[in-house]
Amino acid sequence: MIERQFIAAKKREFMIKEFVKNELGKGKVSAVGLERTPLGERIIVHTSKPGLIIGRRGETIQDLTSLLKQKFKLENPQIEIVEIKRAEHDAQFMADYIASSLERFGPLRFKSVAYKALQRMIESKALGAEIRLGGKLPSERAKSWRFAYGYLKKTGHPAELIVNKAYAVANTKPGVVGIKVLIVPPDADIIEIKEKTIIEEQVPESAEERGVRESTSKGGKEIKDGKVENAKAPKKKKEKKGNGVKEKIKVEETAEEISEASGEEK
Repeated sequence: MIERQFIAAKKREFMIKEFVKNELGKGKVSAVGLERTPLGERIIVHTSKPGLIIGRRGETIQDLTSLLKQKFKLENPQIEIVEIKRAEHDAQFMADYIASSLERFGPLRFKSVAYKALQRMIESKALGAEIRLGGKLPSERAKSWRFAYGYLKKTGHPAELIVNKAYAVANTKPGVVGIKVLIVPPDADIIEIKEKTIIEEQVPESAEERGVRESTSKGGKEIKDGKVENAKAPKKKKEKKGNGVKEKIKVEETAEEISEASGEEK
């Protein structure tokens, strides 16, 4: 029983929000909130054009209040207007703007409409944005088109925290066109993780280490596994002098033969 009452209350709340949006017009209202207070129902309307919503001398607000009392039997509905300072950072406003432009100019000019909306987001210094259009664009066969720029998270907690999402529907002659808009405003809290740079510190060499290094290079003592051993100096290759000795012996023999031959002739 309690579940049914809860579902009925939420359904009634949704119907009130949709009624307020339809009465005020597409592209004028970004979001509608409903709060219950002891004095009555408080309806909060977020819009970028508060003058059009209020009307001359508050006539539009008075008419909407009377309609809410008659249709939904609200005792004391209080309508509050909240102005949106930068409409280009509000995804629902941009989605409704694209939908109204497609209904006005037709689906054949969908590219110019999407690029114009994207250019407005770029000029407003948004960190990233994406526009997705799905439907009979421009032929009879349904297609999906994507227009995007900048930084945009699709998954994880940052995607739910910093990305503003909205949906809208454009009723054109060829058929229904679905619109999805994603915007990352410039004041979004993006955490940047900087990579740590490894700095190698050069430790000055102590006197003991310097003495060990010099002793090992000059054939001193080496330390291996905690034991001190005499360092062996590198062996030098000995040159073979055998060939030179043989040549000296041959030269001496030839000199003796020459001296003997000269003595016999005399």
